[in-house]
Amino acid sequence: MPGRRTIAALVLTASFVVTACSASGGSPGTSPAPTRQGPASAGAGAVAIGTASSASLGTFLTGANGMALYTHAGDGPNTSTCTGACATAWPPLTVAAGGQPTAGAGVIGRLGTLTRADGTMQVTSDGLPLYYWQGDAKPGDTTGDGVNGFSVAKVGGTAPVPSASDNSGY
Repeated sequence: MPGRRTIAALVLTASFVVTACSASGGSPGTSPAPTRQGPASAGAGAVAIGTASSASLGTFLTGANGMALYTHAGDGPNTSTCTGACATAWPPLTVAAGGQPTAGAGVIGRLGTLTRADGTMQVTSDGLPLYYWQGDAKPGDTTGDGVNGFSVAKVGGTAPVPSASDNSGY
């Protein structure tokens, strides 16, 4: 049976392979991928946060899988209002009990966690809960920006401003 160091080395190697593969260029005819800074390696139970940037949105936070992270205008500091159908469409970025988020290159601000109503630990940036969007299919997608009061999570935790027309019900 392999030891802990062997398993850790295999996991680390696999993460480098996945990162290298996901950072490769797109197929001909696709738009260029946004610039990404990979997350720092995270220990057991941790979740790594990285960054990406695009010409239209600037620099924003990404999960360990390179997918964009979002904040919701209806949330308050260390408070998530996205539950039920909202949490299905906007899955919270969670960490295992006892785990902590780690900051990759370019991530500034304070990362932390909050306890959701269902008992899971949701990752926060400067107190704002972080979410994925079910409509994003690959790293670099930001199709949820501006949808139902959600905005890409800016580096440093800049809170989204709700629009006057946001009547999403979330």
